[in-house]
Amino acid sequence: MEVAAGIAMFDTLLAGWEHVTAAYLVAGTQPALVETGAQTSVPAVRHALAEMGLGSDDLAWIVLTHVHLDHCGGVGDLAMSFPRATIVVHERGAPHLVDPTRLVAGSAVVYADRMPLYGGLTPVPEDRIMVVGDGTRIGLGGSRELTIIDSPGHARHHVAVLDEATGTLMAGDALGVQLPGAGLFPAIPPPEFDLDQSLASLRRLAEIAPEVLLLGHYGPVPDPQDAITLAAERQTIAAETAWDAWLADGPTAVAEAVAKALPLAPIVQDATAIETWHRLGWADNNIAGLVRWAERRSGSTA
Repeated sequence: MEVAAGIAMFDTLLAGWEHVTAAYLVAGTQPALVETGAQTSVPAVRHALAEMGLGSDDLAWIVLTHVHLDHCGGVGDLAMSFPRATIVVHERGAPHLVDPTRLVAGSAVVYADRMPLYGGLTPVPEDRIMVVGDGTRIGLGGSRELTIIDSPGHARHHVAVLDEATGTLMAGDALGVQLPGAGLFPAIPPPEFDLDQSLASLRRLAEIAPEVLLLGHYGPVPDPQDAITLAAERQTIAAETAWDAWLADGPTAVAEAVAKALPLAPIVQDATAIETWHRLGWADNNIAGLVRWAERRSGSTA
């Protein structure tokens, strides 16, 4: 599916599930894949790239918005399938690709019995990795470039990817999750969510004024500026509600308070999307992320 000139979106089929995780192929003489999906998505990604005519020597770049397994778990296997591709990742994320032991172990704690949906992560040779920061440009041939936009909040190492040729911004999880037919809901997993950083990142993304805004979960939003504004509002509601509940009654009060202030079902609305949220445990992960954030905030203000 072409979502902008020269940018194709395809479903990475997380554990075979449709319309949960997306990846993007940006055309050029040195084409780039943005996001890999989980390790369980590798067969679907290989198939999609082959269907789009990419042979093993044709992919130049694999760009990661962040190193959570649903976005990066396939990178090691795909690096072997496409041996000429350079892996692009934020400097904080790079060590976890070279030695994924801590990342996979931490993910197993978060995902618990859902870990088989994601798989693990095959290590990436260090010499295949390009460490990037804010403003790094990735050449795709001719005048087409991707620009890395530092966008922490969801994670400290989170970046967005801007294709200036089309005004298309691939925003990863910076805004949250909006599945097909559903409303936008925050994505606040442990361990690194930071409200202040996230809101600053959203302000910066708004200043870019993208023509097209693409989410990792899932695809384009109808109106980029409205989506960014809504994401900021809902992240603020979730975080400040969690903070007040944590101060008043401790961590066990957070889930109920957030459910009242930002109820999942009336916001997401679509029944299939609500079921997906529950099956993947995203709502529980949000609460865990908010509790962890409140604990850190308490320590910094003590």
